[in-house]
Amino acid sequence: MLQNLDLSKPLIEQRADPFIYKHTDGYYYFTASVPAYDGIELRRAKTLEGLAQAETVMVWHKPDEGPYSDLIWAPEIHFNQGAWYVYFAAAPSREIKFDLFQHRMYAISTKADNPLTGEWTFEGQVDSGIDAFCLDATTFTHNDVLYYVWAQKEPEIKGNSNILIAPMATPTRLAGEPVRLTIPEFDWEIRGFWVNEGPAVLKHGNRIFITYSASATDENYCMGLLSANIDDDLLDPKSWTKAPQPVFQTHDELSIFGPGHNSFTKDDEGNDVLVYHARTYTEIVGDPLWDPNRHTYVKLVKWDDNGFPVFGKPGQAD
Repeated sequence: MLQNLDLSKPLIEQRADPFIYKHTDGYYYFTASVPAYDGIELRRAKTLEGLAQAETVMVWHKPDEGPYSDLIWAPEIHFNQGAWYVYFAAAPSREIKFDLFQHRMYAISTKADNPLTGEWTFEGQVDSGIDAFCLDATTFTHNDVLYYVWAQKEPEIKGNSNILIAPMATPTRLAGEPVRLTIPEFDWEIRGFWVNEGPAVLKHGNRIFITYSASATDENYCMGLLSANIDDDLLDPKSWTKAPQPVFQTHDELSIFGPGHNSFTKDDEGNDVLVYHARTYTEIVGDPLWDPNRHTYVKLVKWDDNGFPVFGKPGQAD
């Protein structure tokens, strides 16, 4: 239970872009970007706290060359339509063109009961329909439709990435045209870089929420929020309302800086849990890309009287 954790301390150190999935087998499955960005690492445990010391297994390692041979970022593990899938971003090289990396989204899969011991199949690229930088895909099922939500550079729009959504025909292929939900536009979304990325889906009551991260990955990094009614057409941008202010941001007093790239899971009692990464200092030496000290934190999500999530401050229970 989270009551046994010091929320001001990382659950898992040096794991950025954390994703925790609680499966029907009772295990929590964890994956994240590893400091070397060289593959897909999984771990599992019967409790959230147990993930901290759980055995890690590298289930897929990047090839030495080719279009997905570098900078393996932000994997997410999902159980879709009877099989395990890990969605991740990868680049052909560290060469930057047009001020952006050249990442695209890819997937691996296994039908093994335990994905840590299963044989994984490389499924290839998950084509967004837009031949440009993209990353941070997540999936969710609603009313028997599998949806894909991700961060996408659209060449005609200023900024690094926007949040798009599309239905899926299969767990690795889209079934329709992408729909744009949000672009960086507010001051807090364009500090350092114009970024909307890292979407995560949370259902509660009669609403669906999508959180996302904005601005540069330093102390300015923070979380925004989209919301829609659960019966609305999720592929209609007009169904979604965007919060004008960040919902989760740096907590100077506890030295938890740039919280974001979150996911959601549930504790043993069914309460919603926010999973996020943050740094404990602002002075980064050298390229921030290679600073390994973005750590995984967790905290409970509270709910207000209107059914909206209250994330409070990083490192605090309230």
